[in-house]
Amino acid sequence: MKSATAVAGCVLVLLAGSANAKPKLVRADDIPVAHTPPGGYGKTFPAPVLSTCTEPLVAGAPDLRGIWKTLKADRNGVTPPEGDRIYSYAERIEQCGDRIVDMGGGTIADARADGVAEHGVHDVSAFDYKTPIHVIATFEDKVFVLRPIGIPGIQVTRRLDADGHMIWVRPDLGKLTVTLERIGGPNDPYTRP
Repeated sequence: MKSATAVAGCVLVLLAGSANAKPKLVRADDIPVAHTPPGGYGKTFPAPVLSTCTEPLVAGAPDLRGIWKTLKADRNGVTPPEGDRIYSYAERIEQCGDRIVDMGGGTIADARADGVAEHGVHDVSAFDYKTPIHVIATFEDKVFVLRPIGIPGIQVTRRLDADGHMIWVRPDLGKLTVTLERIGGPNDPYTRP
């Protein structure tokens, strides 16, 4: 069995072609779209999807890359009681170019944030891991916006606040607003308690 260093060296040679060549740009288009496995992924995040991507983020995209865990939340202006499952919520966000992969609640939402329906999220709902969802994704003034197709007026948003926390707003879940802190990088492993 080869060591990780030997394998990494082989990958670099394959990408670069020679020791003097610049590493190859790996674009978002070069990586297959990820989908939620049947029944969801459980408590442990699957392997990162965009870890080999080297394409820079598009202008206007917030840098949401990392593992995020709930700090506080409110639903309809009321703080959920201690023990509410929102307090154990964590998600991992990966980004590359205009592509964003958000793993949370057992699902994988993989989209191009370009406003084109065909490039949006086409996966399953976190409520049952079976019901199909289709969502248009965009980056708008440093905010990641998701608009479910067929549900007019609903916008799920993620943005950074002045302290570097992510603010996640779900108007479809009782005006849920969650403040999350970055606890790891986009390629780090994580298992929910």
